Amino acid sequence: MKNKQAISLLFLANIISGLAQGISMIAIPWYFVKIVSRPEVFANAYLLITFLTLFWGLYAGTLIDRYSRKRLFIIINLICGLFIGGIACFGIQHQHLGDVLIIFVFGITIFNYNVHYPNLYAFGQEITEPKNYGKLNSYIEVQGQVTSVLAGAFAAILLTGTTDNSLDIAGITLKLPFNIEPWKIYEVLLMDAITYIVVIFIFLLMRYIPIAKEKIHTEGLFQRLKGGFKYLHNHPIIFVFGLASYMLFAFTLVEIHVLLPSYVDRFLKMDGNIYASSEIYYSFGAIFSGIMILRLFKNSNTVFGVIFLMLVVAFAFYLMAIYNILWIFFGGSFILGITNAGVRILRTTYIFNHVPNNLIGRAGSVFSTLNILCRMLLIGVFTLPFFHVADNIRFGYLVGVIMMLLAIIPLLIWYKRIVAVEINKSFDNRILE
Repeated sequence: MKNKQAISLLFLANIISGLAQGISMIAIPWYFVKIVSRPEVFANAYLLITFLTLFWGLYAGTLIDRYSRKRLFIIINLICGLFIGGIACFGIQHQHLGDVLIIFVFGITIFNYNVHYPNLYAFGQEITEPKNYGKLNSYIEVQGQVTSVLAGAFAAILLTGTTDNSLDIAGITLKLPFNIEPWKIYEVLLMDAITYIVVIFIFLLMRYIPIAKEKIHTEGLFQRLKGGFKYLHNHPIIFVFGLASYMLFAFTLVEIHVLLPSYVDRFLKMDGNIYASSEIYYSFGAIFSGIMILRLFKNSNTVFGVIFLMLVVAFAFYLMAIYNILWIFFGGSFILGITNAGVRILRTTYIFNHVPNNLIGRAGSVFSTLNILCRMLLIGVFTLPFFHVADNIRFGYLVGVIMMLLAIIPLLIWYKRIVAVEINKSFDNRILE
């Protein structure tokens, strides 16, 4: 694999920033559910933030395809670090942060995600040989989820602290020689801000030679936007597969930020360590997927793998909606990690192989925009009064079951055509090699 130094630094930067971001993104929803008991405030704010990313996501794709991906990482990290650092310092000075500022940090992080991950994959495609696309995507998934394990563990500690020298993580009680006090939300955010600045210095050290060298489109914004839509309009098979296989990711994001904290609090009636520990089990599942998924489906086509994984997670969602049993909850989180990561690896590798690098950002923006619309619909559903009565939040997982089954339908209808395109592309790649 060429550009090993650049890829290694890319992973290192992603681990450092992902750790603190992960802790913040676990801490903020839990803060509104348990600390201030205003989950509906967070849910409504998340709906508004998601709506705003609809426009930012489209624009972000044009930036990714137009400018240096390395430079874009540096600029985005600088902006996020300064904003979040300023808010954290304000909180430390006043020993308090209002809801609006905490939600603003969450919004900044979501906006960062909408350019960070598409840029990460586009940059990876740019500096990696086509034969190593699957391996690269697996590596990204594994390092991302190892980071999430650490983030979940630290979040469990920082959110609840310890009592009588006992630490509860992932349903396991550990004895410590000392007690740990829970962190304030602004202390968590300060740590988050510092990592953004550290990541900038890592990117400044990065050197690489682009492998994908398609012509960069320098037209105006509107013309560049049209390029992504036009490409997918001319390749409907890629569009159908890319959109349908994205539905599990859409549900997972809403599940993590809206459904999960209320589910733990109102249905399981557990504390913050259980909520954060679910992220650990999810991450272990995703790590397993990153290591094994390409091997498990090496003799199968991509669309079969996606359909199979969606059926498995639909069954897990059903069990989580029906049974108030801790091991089923942790098992469901583990399965969600396997399936969401597995679908993402299969899907991204398929997209890499079929979408040119100079269009990958804009094509991704089209998928991201439609994905955001689905998430807005889901968030709107979960803000309905029904889901905030007693333990009715558990029925949100039945919504997930229905969503997975609906996503499978177009994959079954277009099954042969999607497979045919994949086979032809594999044949072309073998000729080029």
